[in-house]
Amino acid sequence: MKARRIYHHPILGFIGDRKPVTFTFDNQLIEAYEGETIAASLLAHGIRTLRFHEESGEPKGIYCNMGHCFECRVRVNGQEGIRSCLTLVEEGLVVHSGQALPLPLRKGEREG
Repeated sequence: MKARRIYHHPILGFIGDRKPVTFTFDNQLIEAYEGETIAASLLAHGIRTLRFHEESGEPKGIYCNMGHCFECRVRVNGQEGIRSCLTLVEEGLVVHSGQALPLPLRKGEREG
């Protein structure tokens, strides 16, 4: 699939001036450019679901794209909860979508 990205921007310049890099997202090879965020690279490849809601399991994706809302959390190189809209791509990153976590214990409930 051809990436859906802006290659020439009147203010940001020509994307072709940046070094191409590759990383994986859920075991799929993603082509990106140095200086892009994980979220922008995934969006350019048509990937919208980045994690699943902890209680409902509903798909979640990019919302604010400026690091405020935490909707775009993914696992990067084994570290959970990384905001993809703030994290720049690097060659060889291993990124996985955030999976639905078990419900937290409610007040008064105990494990066991």
